Amino acid sequence: MTTTAQDIVSIKLERNFDAMDANHDGHLEWTDCQKLADRYIQAYRLGRDDLRARALQTYCQIYWLELLRHSGVDGDRLTKEQFITANRLAVIDTSRLNVTEGGGHAIFDVLDTDGDNEIGKDEFARFLRDVWKSDAPEAMEVFHKLDTDGDGAISRYEFIRAIREFYLSNDPDAPGSLFYGRV
Repeated sequence: MTTTAQDIVSIKLERNFDAMDANHDGHLEWTDCQKLADRYIQAYRLGRDDLRARALQTYCQIYWLELLRHSGVDGDRLTKEQFITANRLAVIDTSRLNVTEGGGHAIFDVLDTDGDNEIGKDEFARFLRDVWKSDAPEAMEVFHKLDTDGDGAISRYEFIRAIREFYLSNDPDAPGSLFYGRV
């Protein structure tokens, strides 16, 4: 059975849901988003007052509220299907938060530990290892796909472009489609 192009975004969002569902109960709640932000903060040893940590936490809070707003549910938890629907709506409604840009910049700022406005191989490997708990050799292949100009680093532009592709592209080979493995 082949996957149609129309299903690619849903597959990526399903994988995103699974990665965020910290207690694996089939629902996302605010605590799941908070735990994701905490993984970054702990992995990068950021103080609670560090501006990067505060920006990431603020983004997560607003992102969560936008998901709830777009989900149409009357409650504080989302099923996988509700999460997918809410994300699809939130990424095209930029009236309050640009999901693709806001989160991308906040995450980039955390990953760019030396502040050179690029994510090098070591910085990306740390992200995979310390945030996503992955040391699979094929995971580093994503680095080379995200480095679209081949200069050995992921620029802010390349990273934000990949985030946009994650949420919007139906191309399974787009660099942003590879964040949670090949689709």
